[in-house]
Amino acid sequence: MAEIVRMPKLSDTMEEGVVAEWHKKVGDNVESGELLAEIETDKATMEFESFQDGVLLHIGVEKGDAAPVDSILAILGEEGEDIQDLLDGESKGNGANKDGDASDDSSDDDADEKEEDEKEEKKEESEDKGEKDASEKEKKSDSSDKSEKETSPKKEDKKEEKRSSSSDGRIKASPLARKMAEEKGIDISKVDGSGDGGRIVMRDIEDYTPPAKSQAAPSAAPAGEESYTEENVSQMRKTIAKRLAESKFTAPHFYLTMEIDMGHAMKQRKAINEALDPDKVSINDLVIKAAAAALRKHPKVNSAWLGDKIRYNEHIHVGVAVAVDEGLLVPVVRFADTKSLVQINGEVKEYAEKARNKKLQPSDWEGNTFTISNLGMFGIEEFTAIINAPDACIMAVGTIVEKPVVKNGEIVVGHTMKVTLSCDHRVVDGAVGSAFLQTFKKYLENPVLMIAG
Repeated sequence: MAEIVRMPKLSDTMEEGVVAEWHKKVGDNVESGELLAEIETDKATMEFESFQDGVLLHIGVEKGDAAPVDSILAILGEEGEDIQDLLDGESKGNGANKDGDASDDSSDDDADEKEEDEKEEKKEESEDKGEKDASEKEKKSDSSDKSEKETSPKKEDKKEEKRSSSSDGRIKASPLARKMAEEKGIDISKVDGSGDGGRIVMRDIEDYTPPAKSQAAPSAAPAGEESYTEENVSQMRKTIAKRLAESKFTAPHFYLTMEIDMGHAMKQRKAINEALDPDKVSINDLVIKAAAAALRKHPKVNSAWLGDKIRYNEHIHVGVAVAVDEGLLVPVVRFADTKSLVQINGEVKEYAEKARNKKLQPSDWEGNTFTISNLGMFGIEEFTAIINAPDACIMAVGTIVEKPVVKNGEIVVGHTMKVTLSCDHRVVDGAVGSAFLQTFKKYLENPVLMIAG
């Protein structure tokens, strides 16, 4: 009996997912535990394994498309089994609003598009019995088409034709893709398809950039003409926007800034790296270690607001903000106060690499009790950060600045760094946050204290 495979909820903040890759195609046998697809969540791309055996009868979300959690991802069943009742039942289930009326036009359009899509696929299969092998046959030979030989099109044109056309030259595209192309004024024959057999899907239209003169000469738009570009909001950016807005408008933020003499820290780092070569530690590693040591002295900063109670964490898990193309991810250095600078350095480097490749797993980013955001490497001297809930505090770290300072009554060249602690006033008061910063400053200005400790 056919069963619906639904879009899984792969993280606590996931509301919809994007299919990054299908590892099976319609008609393939699927065994329980076998890799079915790769799903892009708000923070990572994760492998999704099948929980049942069967033949893949239907793909509900094309590669590159997004769908909400619990929507139809695929249908598995017995070969040749009729699944129309399942699809119709799903459409009816989603088609009524709270008052029992029909849903909005967009929902009807989606259902119609799916039905039309399936009809289109069946039509394509009947017109070209060998369509499953079409792309492979066309790669090997296309000698049956005399017109191709006579016109001898450019290689790029041949590649385009092979990828998005069936053997009779008809463009293979989903109805929704055709509709979008028409609305955007895009010549669909110029679009490369990324679906099965080179079929053009919605994502291909969204990502298509037509060749234009402005690309050859990327100067500003003609004087007096308005111009702009738009792009779809990624899953990661949607989640960042939602969570930071909730934090900013829910938690009453206040800010404490302190300037720290980094002369000793820089000398200590140089000495450590000379001894450890080729292993290196960074200023950021020293910051993480000093913050963890200071949190051990001031547990009220290592806390969280839970509505009707305040949680004071006895363990210290430091979240480290890592910049990626679409925003920020915050992997967690667990039990940071118990780890050496070399261990912290290794973990942060590994997390940064995984974050850039979207390979972080939920266990990598969950459980932070305090967060550090460092923009010093970008030359930012001072900034404030929005609290990373459920933490009570986040510390923004600026760059090290060389400037005149007064030491022992004399003006000398010094190196200073500003940090700003953002605090949730429901949990942390000014005196508590200030005491934490004083201890943090002491450790960075005398690194031997935290290393020895």
